[in-house]
Amino acid sequence: MAALLLLLFIAQCLWLIVHQSSSNFMDENDFDRIAEGVAQWHGRFIAGTPNPSPELIQAGAAQFDSHHGPVWYLAGSLLVAIFEVSPDTMSWIWLTRAPYVLFGALLGASLWYVSRRLFGNAGGYIALTLYCFSPAVIRSSALWSTPPNIAGAWGTFGAVFTAIAVSHTLYAPREVVLWNWRRILLLGISLALTIGSHFSLAIIIPVLIILMLYVAAERWAAAIAILAAGCAVGTLLLLASYFFHAQVLWDGLAHARWLDVSGRAFVMRATWLLVAKETLASGPVLALMVPVAWVGYAVWRRTRYFGNSVPLWLNLLFLGLRVGTPHESGSVFGLVAVVFLFLFVAGIAADLLETRFRELVTAVLTGLLAANALWSLIGLARIAR
Repeated sequence: MAALLLLLFIAQCLWLIVHQSSSNFMDENDFDRIAEGVAQWHGRFIAGTPNPSPELIQAGAAQFDSHHGPVWYLAGSLLVAIFEVSPDTMSWIWLTRAPYVLFGALLGASLWYVSRRLFGNAGGYIALTLYCFSPAVIRSSALWSTPPNIAGAWGTFGAVFTAIAVSHTLYAPREVVLWNWRRILLLGISLALTIGSHFSLAIIIPVLIILMLYVAAERWAAAIAILAAGCAVGTLLLLASYFFHAQVLWDGLAHARWLDVSGRAFVMRATWLLVAKETLASGPVLALMVPVAWVGYAVWRRTRYFGNSVPLWLNLLFLGLRVGTPHESGSVFGLVAVVFLFLFVAGIAADLLETRFRELVTAVLTGLLAANALWSLIGLARIAR
C-alpha cells in the first residue's frame, strides 16, 4: 500500500513535468543553476563560487552564492552533464527534474518509515497519504514554479531521526562509535545533503545536540562523540562536493549567510498570513486536522509524549524561521515545516484511533484523506486545460 501511494505521488510529479514540457515551462534560474552544475561536473570551476569565464559570469557565477553550496547545483545537473542534452529540448526538462522526483519519493518513504515506527501502521499511512497528495510537496518535487528545496528537506528529516535512532542505541553495552558506523555514515550523508543544499539549514545541528542529549541523558559523552563523528563524515562529503578544493570550501563557508532572519517580520500581519496560506497550500484538509491536533495535544495528556512532541516543536521552529524570511520565494523552511506537520498530525490521529471512538474516527479520517486526495487530483487535471 505504501509503494502504491508513492507510485501515485511519482505519477502526479510526472504529470506536472509533462505539462512543463508541453508548455515550454522554463525558468531562467533553472538555466543558470544547471549551467553552473554542468560546468563543475566537467571540471571547469566550482559551482556557486567566482570564476573567470565570461559566459558563466553572465549566468550569475561572478561571486559566491551565500545561500547554497555546490550540492544545490550538482544534484539537478548530473544527468544533463552525462547525456549532454541541449536546454532547448524537452529531454533537458525531464533530466533536470528527475533527481528531485527521486528525492521527493525518498522523503515520502522516510516519512512513512518513521511515522510507522512511531505510531504504527495507521499513523504511517495517514502521514504518507497527506504527503503524497500535498500540492506543495508535489510542486517542490517537480520544480513547478518552486526552487529545488526537496533535497534539503529530505536531508533535514533524515538527520533528525537518524540522530534520535542512534541515541536510543547508546544504552546497549557496545562500543559507541564503531558499532554505530552505519548510522554515523547515514547521519553524515544527511548533514552534507542538508547544508550542501542550504547553508541556513545548518541550524539543525544545535537541534540535533539537544535531541541527542535528551534521549541519551545518561550518556552525554557518547552522544557528543556520535554527533562529532557524523559531522566529520558530513564535512568530508561536503568537501567532496567542492571536488576536494579545501580553500574553496573554506571561502564558501566564510561567505555563507547562515541565518538570514528579519526580526521585524514577526510583528507583520502579512507574514503570518503568508505562512498560513502556504501551509493550506499543502492540503486543505490541514485547515481542520491541524487545529484538532493542537487541541488534542494541549488537553489530552496521553498525546504529550516524545514521538508527538518532536515533530510539533520542529514544525513550530521551521514555521518561525519561515515567518522570519518572508521575502524568500518557495522557502525551504516552509517545506520542512510541512513535513514535520504531517508527522505530528498523523501521531495525534493514531492516538485517536486507539480510543473507544475508533470507528467514528476511522470514518472521519477516511473521508478527509479521500477528499484531500481528490482535491489534489482535480487541481492537477485543471492544469491540462
